[in-house]
Amino acid sequence: MKIYIDENIPYAREFFAEHGELYFFSGRTVCAEQLRDADILLVRSITQVNEALLHLNTCLKFVGTATIGTDHIDLDYLKSKQVSFSSAPGCNKVSVAEYILSSLLVLAERQQFKLKDKSVAIVGAGNTGSALHQRLNALGVRCKLYDPPLQLSADPRQFCSFDEVLNSDIISLHVPKIIQGEYPTWHLFDRSTLQKLNNKQILLNASRGEIIDNNALLSLAKKGLTPTLVLDVWENEPHINRELLDYVDITTPHIAGYSLEGKARGTEILYQDFCQHLSLEKQYNVINFMPAPLINKVSINGILDESLFKVLMHMIYDVRRDDALFRQRIDQTDGFDTMRRNYQERRELSTLQIDSVIEQEQLLQALGLQRDVNQ
Repeated sequence: MKIYIDENIPYAREFFAEHGELYFFSGRTVCAEQLRDADILLVRSITQVNEALLHLNTCLKFVGTATIGTDHIDLDYLKSKQVSFSSAPGCNKVSVAEYILSSLLVLAERQQFKLKDKSVAIVGAGNTGSALHQRLNALGVRCKLYDPPLQLSADPRQFCSFDEVLNSDIISLHVPKIIQGEYPTWHLFDRSTLQKLNNKQILLNASRGEIIDNNALLSLAKKGLTPTLVLDVWENEPHINRELLDYVDITTPHIAGYSLEGKARGTEILYQDFCQHLSLEKQYNVINFMPAPLINKVSINGILDESLFKVLMHMIYDVRRDDALFRQRIDQTDGFDTMRRNYQERRELSTLQIDSVIEQEQLLQALGLQRDVNQ
């Protein structure tokens, strides 16, 4: 088989090499001619998989995206061509949740507040929103969930109204890009909605750039009428509104889900679905390939509260590193994609084993930390 793989999918060679010839491509620039003879196609979110990309191909059997979102995939077209499809829901939920936590802890330090004194509205209560909700709850933070489709399903959790979202101290967005239908999310935060917010609030977007009308946001930001902003995603990536960046407190190039664990889980999910589709025996998992973390054990001698958690969180991942690099490199040629392509290794809190009193074990687990089993 000829297996075509986005060059930024980690461990793809290790997972797939024995199953065919591997061809790596740039996800942003790949074209139909390159994929003419592909049997298997593995992509990330920057590649639009549709008839324009695949019209020269007559042998494609399987398409996988190593991402949770699928708005870049024309599922109807794949179905019409009888091409199997797989995505990786939940693969980077921990990574994104920890990105948000790292950002909030930075802002709490800058603005001198405690998270537990703030109300947080999580827009989108799927895999990622739920992961964030779990961790904030463990820290004693008052959280609200907003997700109309889940609210109308059998989901037993309590949900809030959109007005309650807009009145929260902190608003974190975790929804897919949906343009049509009963509950569209495209420009969910348009000018009229943004005008209802104030500069005492915090607005974070680590989902899709199009959820916020970036032009409207810039117009209001120039007047000082926006919340404190944390933007990992942008409209028109990689050609973002450079002027808006100057008004954002924490800014990064769509890397919230880029922990090594998050990206590796996406590859593993595709590998598992690939094996199932072709009736192959699964031989590997991410444990076979992941390197040992630089820091893996820490002893704590007090109660694991917000202040101590901040130390642990920023020991593993401090979002200020990525913010500084992005601001430094965005004006370079291909700066947005270059930083994504050459992203520095980042681990998750689960790689950190904590030597702590056994009474805190449940709290450690809720925050994604591991208790040292050898203590």
